[in-house]
Amino acid sequence: MNKEKIHQIVSEHPVVLFMKGTKHFPTCGFSGRAAQVLKACGVDFFDVNVLAEPNTVPELREYADWPTVPVCYIRGELIGGSDILLEMYQSGELQQKLGDLMKPTS
Repeated sequence: MNKEKIHQIVSEHPVVLFMKGTKHFPTCGFSGRAAQVLKACGVDFFDVNVLAEPNTVPELREYADWPTVPVCYIRGELIGGSDILLEMYQSGELQQKLGDLMKPTS
């Protein structure tokens, strides 16, 4: 996957998680934790398995200027990895940033 494709995905989807594996079957603990945090917010997110194409990780590192996977974008803005998502979730900042993207809980 090249940087143009990465940009297209980030631009077309309100919440994107570049991860190892998928949101249903993460293949690393950090990716799994990031997916769980987003699921806990009740937000639908687009997942990209960085292991599916060999050049995705180096292209993503250059595009995002972020050294590790997973990488989350919300409304085109780089948020960061699983530690940052978890901290933001615990403080309520993530829920504020997601805003209307979260499904109402009943």
